[in-house]
Amino acid sequence: MPMNAPFDRRLLALHRARALKKRTEGADFLMRLVAQDIEDRLAVTTRTFDLALDLGGHTGVVHDALSRSSRVGTVLRADLFAADTATGTPDLVVDDEILPLADASLDLAVSALSLHWVNDLPGALIQIRRALKPDGLFLGALAGGDTLWELRDALLSAEVELTGGASPRVSPFADTREMGGLMQRAGFALPVADQDRLTVRYDSAFHLMRDLRAMGATSILAERGQAASRSLFMRMAEIYSERHADPDGRIRATFQILSVSGWAPHESQQQPLKPGSARMSLAEALGTHEVSAGEKPAQD
Repeated sequence: MPMNAPFDRRLLALHRARALKKRTEGADFLMRLVAQDIEDRLAVTTRTFDLALDLGGHTGVVHDALSRSSRVGTVLRADLFAADTATGTPDLVVDDEILPLADASLDLAVSALSLHWVNDLPGALIQIRRALKPDGLFLGALAGGDTLWELRDALLSAEVELTGGASPRVSPFADTREMGGLMQRAGFALPVADQDRLTVRYDSAFHLMRDLRAMGATSILAERGQAASRSLFMRMAEIYSERHADPDGRIRATFQILSVSGWAPHESQQQPLKPGSARMSLAEALGTHEVSAGEKPAQD
């Protein structure tokens, strides 16, 4: 693991492998929603994609969605580990951070709920863009900054109350504006970043944490501080219920999903106009008088 890396990628692989082995029914609801969204986004494109890669697709749900699409030909699944599970063995064992892919080798790259755990997100996006053929498409979905803010609030308050200090317990996530900028910096053409918010209700904070474990989505922060005590979690659950519960006593958990898309540059794509090439001035478009630099506006 690189020096100063915020995330422990080996721990991520361990969490995902454990989650797949236990397979809690219904715990993959978030992945299924994202997979459906990706399938819907592909359905409105006019392109077909001969070779697609499901990057970080440890559940197989996105692979299945891509395989159903009439727009997609061959689908490969890449994951952090090669364990044979109920979802089958991945075609490639690939770390999202270091992609051993040839330049211009893919028509479509998809990453669902995985990129928010890479230590170098700009670098990962650049590698994905390079792996795409000209006019190839990237579709991504990752957790946004408001994800699990209620859990973060309750944990922080409980730890400060019990110990007088706080350790990082919930992973930080990006926001929509940051993702749009990162897509541009990575060299994607026509980048788009959007967001959706989903509020899920649970009987208690412990039921939420059970779902997170079943998703393989518990914290992988490299600097996690001291191991959390039972008393910390008990107090966290109390604070969570006090601050973030509905009148019926059930708690709320926010999941913010950032959806991004971008194309590998190609000459056929729409290009911005060159400065000075407009046929109509802004003043003409607005029906006003254009005042040149140094000219005083006429007085009424």
